[in-house]
Amino acid sequence: METPGLRYLNTDLVKFLREDQKMALITGPRQVGKTTLAKRLLVESGMNELYFNWDIDAHRKLLVRNPGDFWQRGKTQAGDTKTRIVLDEIHKFPRWKRFLKGLYDEHGKNIEIIVTGSGRLDIYQRGGDSLFGRYNLFRLHPFTLGELLTPSREYILSPDVFWKTLLLHHPLKEAEEHLKKLEMFTGFPEPLFAESETRLRRWRQAHRQLVLREDIRDLTRIRDIGLVETLALLLTERVGSPLSFNSLSEDLSVNFTTVKNWIETMSRLYYLFQIKPFAGRLVRTLRQAEKIYLFDGTEIQNEGARFENLTALHLHKLVEAWTDSGFGEFDLYYVRDREKREVDFLITEQRKPYALIEAKLSARDIDPSLRYFSERLKPRYTVQVVRKPEGFTTTINTSGIILTPAKEFLALM
Repeated sequence: METPGLRYLNTDLVKFLREDQKMALITGPRQVGKTTLAKRLLVESGMNELYFNWDIDAHRKLLVRNPGDFWQRGKTQAGDTKTRIVLDEIHKFPRWKRFLKGLYDEHGKNIEIIVTGSGRLDIYQRGGDSLFGRYNLFRLHPFTLGELLTPSREYILSPDVFWKTLLLHHPLKEAEEHLKKLEMFTGFPEPLFAESETRLRRWRQAHRQLVLREDIRDLTRIRDIGLVETLALLLTERVGSPLSFNSLSEDLSVNFTTVKNWIETMSRLYYLFQIKPFAGRLVRTLRQAEKIYLFDGTEIQNEGARFENLTALHLHKLVEAWTDSGFGEFDLYYVRDREKREVDFLITEQRKPYALIEAKLSARDIDPSLRYFSERLKPRYTVQVVRKPEGFTTTINTSGIILTPAKEFLALM
């Protein structure tokens, strides 16, 4: 497979820049393709040269010395097209928020500003000048099955179209092949499109060092980096299970609060993401124990947990894309009660149950816990997605519960 330049955010970004006249901040995991996407947007506008990276000495000097017109010095643009510029890694500038605020307030109506950066740009929300009302945040995720199956890569179905398509959809014959590649090589562009286990191992080592060493060293006050790396190894065995901070603190010989803060930092740096239990009006449900999933799930040894992690990645992208695209306010939870009945995922819309989803490595019948919580939460949709279906080969609706092969369900995301 050839590494693409277009991604699923392309259309929404272009529309936003043209219509809203605000800054577009693109955030997401390290090496997920933010810079590639931003440069592609420059190519489309005929302004290839208007890319500025804080890590490049010449660019840094230009930004500091000429903050009011740096994009006009020796650069060209196509005709009367509105100038589009990209600022990469600008958050490493100590006064970056003041810089962006001044740039937008003075020139925001005349130029289109795209800001990208490693890790989460909102990690710097504390202190400084507020950018509130001047930008929209776009979250770029690793490749998912639906994006791989779509030549244009611009693939986000609206919620209504998504569910209508699920029961009618017959995925491309390449769906199973691409799904296996995602399971083996992750959704990150470099290892995915290289399709090499050697490249995957080298990439994984470099990626872990970038996030767990360089980003933590540069962006936080954490000094026990070796213990943070050990924590990352321990977490691969706990994916998909309610997390016990007490157990982890005992394993690492540090206190509860320290472990909690470390995991929160890893989440902010897009090494992992957390989902919380949903309570609502249900009684006897867990209300505090969160679960974690990894953006790179290739080190998860348990096959069932690895599939659940892959499903979580697809759903996490889906709810954030729906929210970022303006379809509504969607969030991702899980459900578990004190009798240990559990459903892996619950999508909410405006904090109300919307879609209840159970991920199974193999199954023939509907999971009893899925039926139980479906009857009590009454979501609009209830789905059991199965990686290795037994007794069915395509999506079916049985008594109001959708039973679907993984390759059909994930192909819509």
